[in-house]
Amino acid sequence: MRLTDDLGSSHGRRLHRGVLDDGREVFVKSGRGHAELFASEAAGLRWLGEAIEVPEVIEAGPDRLVLSWIRQEPPGAAAAERFGRALARLHREGADGFGAPWPGFIAELPMDNAPAADWPSFYASRRVVPFLEGAGLPAREASLVERAADRFAEVAGPAEPPARIHGDLWSGNVLWSGGSGVLIDPAAHGGHRESDLAMLALFGLPYLDRVLGAYREEWPLAEGWRERVPLHQLHPLLVHVVLFGAGYREALMDAVRRVLAL
Repeated sequence: MRLTDDLGSSHGRRLHRGVLDDGREVFVKSGRGHAELFASEAAGLRWLGEAIEVPEVIEAGPDRLVLSWIRQEPPGAAAAERFGRALARLHREGADGFGAPWPGFIAELPMDNAPAADWPSFYASRRVVPFLEGAGLPAREASLVERAADRFAEVAGPAEPPARIHGDLWSGNVLWSGGSGVLIDPAAHGGHRESDLAMLALFGLPYLDRVLGAYREEWPLAEGWRERVPLHQLHPLLVHVVLFGAGYREALMDAVRRVLAL
């Protein structure tokens, strides 16, 4: 394989475009760190790829991940609708439980993917509470997050079976190609489908209204899903506080207060 373009870095990993000996273009992510990080990403991509378009995993080792190159195109309304329907089908593919049989990561941060009996307990014990210490919140704010976590079972809405979710579905992890969206950089696990949709809304996605409309035609959402968006945004906002600092504290605490008001 020959590396052709330096694409910079992300979370301590070097990014390159390359060409295989057979002429195929590839995306290469490399760097040392947690030995299981690339294997986890590869496992998630293969699992999601059973139901939706993702890059092909060509190589996954302790210090390098090689994926097929995705040729991008501008998003459009029709592509957004196709993506919404595909995302609904992905979620409906389901999972064996809440969690995953591989170690979890979001950016470079490890996540516990051990199974839990239900989604509220999984979300509290595996996705929210473990990140509190690293967030460095003042004691009063940390206490409010813990109070919100104690309420998850009350405010989570109707119980749903585990969905097959991306787990870190912000707009930068959706590449537009082939007339739809292609998923990259997953933190894949069995979770709640509203989590992926709330993450798409957190930082904005082109034609999000078309995505959501097509999704709901394919698989309607439970009543009250819009009011639960802050609940599902708690985890990614808390992760952003850990990774990027106090600039995200205001958004996090706004979401916490909205959960406590449900």
